[in-house]
Amino acid sequence: MSTASSGPAGPAAAPLAGVRVIDLGQYIAGPGAAMVLAELGASVTKIEPLAGDQARHIGRYGESMVRAYNRGKRSIALDLKSDAGREVAWRLIAGSDVVIQNLRPGAVDKLGLGPAEVRTRHPRIIYLSIAGFPGAGPSRDRPGYDIAAQAESGLMSVTGEPDRLPQKVGVPIVDAAAAHVGAQAVLAALYGRERTGRGETLETSLLETALHLQAATWCEYLGGGPEPTRIGDGQPHNAPASDVVPTRDGHIVLSAYAEEHWRRFCRVMGREELASDPRFATNASRVAHRAELRAVLKDCLSGYSSEECVDLLGRNQIVTGAVRRYSDVLAGADMQASGMVVDARGAEGGGYRALGLPYRLGQAPQPAPPAAPECGADGAAVLADAGYTQEDISALRAAGVVA
Repeated sequence: MSTASSGPAGPAAAPLAGVRVIDLGQYIAGPGAAMVLAELGASVTKIEPLAGDQARHIGRYGESMVRAYNRGKRSIALDLKSDAGREVAWRLIAGSDVVIQNLRPGAVDKLGLGPAEVRTRHPRIIYLSIAGFPGAGPSRDRPGYDIAAQAESGLMSVTGEPDRLPQKVGVPIVDAAAAHVGAQAVLAALYGRERTGRGETLETSLLETALHLQAATWCEYLGGGPEPTRIGDGQPHNAPASDVVPTRDGHIVLSAYAEEHWRRFCRVMGREELASDPRFATNASRVAHRAELRAVLKDCLSGYSSEECVDLLGRNQIVTGAVRRYSDVLAGADMQASGMVVDARGAEGGGYRALGLPYRLGQAPQPAPPAAPECGADGAAVLADAGYTQEDISALRAAGVVA
């Protein structure tokens, strides 16, 4: 693997120390995959258009997108439509281990920087492409965003109330999941390269990721189950399962469909007669009498606060969770204990808070890489590391090749 000579440094034991990554991505999926590698210690260089990642131009949420998925990287802004800009890109790619891109269909190939070209020149490179739709399918040339994948994977058809419009998940969950799927594929390819000496061409898509997020539901359907439909809260074949129950000050979700758990719930509530009630004695009967069951759950729990419900049922090993707002989550003891909120340090002081990796490596502290760079902020340093002289850099700037 290449030896990183500069760039944001991770902890001494960072598993990807020495790995160099070129990030050609925009928005979430590509940049997110590259940032996972950065948090694991890789040196990541983000190559942006002269105007920057398109997320920089879509308002407040776009800026949050940039902050959330570009920490720990260096940025260089290049005119990749020019011969000189592509020559810079090729020099940077030559010193890299991994290239990641999620640009619109065909864009990297038109620039001459697609996986076939890159890996022909540099067979050890691992090249990850994240598209909207599978590369072998008829929709391969369509632009694909998170919302299109939610719609076309069936996810929206099972989300929401049965008598209302289909609903998207409240966050771009497919984009975010694709980032981790892509990073996982890169990690596997890096391990494979240690054994074979060869790189790999990797492909995934938002549609495939969205399908995989629904693996259990799809497995049931592929096995002859009925067409899944929207039912709001609850699960179609179990009860109570994922049911939303009102409390004195909000809502909880409750799952107690295993017979032992249901009987325990009845004992804890002082309503043991419910366990032998023909309407509720078995899971099948509870599903068949879901409306009556929900009325019973409301009667049992609406006099408690959400926190009292969580405490009471949790102590008795019954699965429950309070429906919390972001402010409640942030103030909660579990969030504080997780250490997931990290301080992304600014290059010249300042910075912002963000979420770190959702797992830990042994006793190592949660990585807290530097804040996302401004567009092109590290251009001169990146060029110098690639062997360009100050005169070369000045000439590239004067020609409008590098911002």
